[in-house]
Amino acid sequence: MVNPVRNISKPLNPTGIGLECNPASASGPGSAPASGSESPPARREGLLPRREGLLPRREGLWPGGSSGIISNGVKLKYILIALILMAIGVGVSLTLFQTEEKRVKKQFHLLSEGVSKEPGENIFTMDQKIKKIGSLFDETCEINIPAHSVLGRLTRDEITGYAARSRFHFAEIHLKFYDFNIAFMQEVGAGVHLTARLTGKTTTGENVEEAHELDCLLKRIEKRWLFDRIEVVEVLKK
Repeated sequence: MVNPVRNISKPLNPTGIGLECNPASASGPGSAPASGSESPPARREGLLPRREGLLPRREGLWPGGSSGIISNGVKLKYILIALILMAIGVGVSLTLFQTEEKRVKKQFHLLSEGVSKEPGENIFTMDQKIKKIGSLFDETCEINIPAHSVLGRLTRDEITGYAARSRFHFAEIHLKFYDFNIAFMQEVGAGVHLTARLTGKTTTGENVEEAHELDCLLKRIEKRWLFDRIEVVEVLKK
């Protein structure tokens, strides 16, 4: 009894790819290939289904892929965020620097007010100004004024006493500071190089006009900038 040959083309070819005909095998062993036909392929295409998806295509690694565009967009987003944060940091640092710079300059302005004297100043006003001068200095401060033989580290009381005696010899005096060059040094303080201009008139009627270059050091103590060193480095005009 002859068993019928099963048609296995459909089960073995679920993708629907048609089977190629091999004339040589159909003619039997030893048969010559038909005229004009090509040599049989090394393997029969279509007998084994194509396995799609064994190595999934990774979106974003292929040029032009949609995920690649998204990935580039995400990178650009993070770069922009980093730049914005850097700009904010620079802005905050600059704002803090400007704020501290103003506070340092204010101490010189207050010192100018304390030293200055108007004609007819009364005792009460003089006392308030001397106290203001003392509040601007640390407990001790190095004062170097060679022209007036003031050299060394003085206490706050010694500084206010010296200021009171000096003001007593003037009928009028004005002290101004300008050309500020401020450098903040970590754990040291604020170094300030500037010019001081002193003008006025003594009690004997003699006019006074002096300009000095100063090197000063202020330290931040309990949220206040206090003088720790004042040194006259050059007399510009006398």
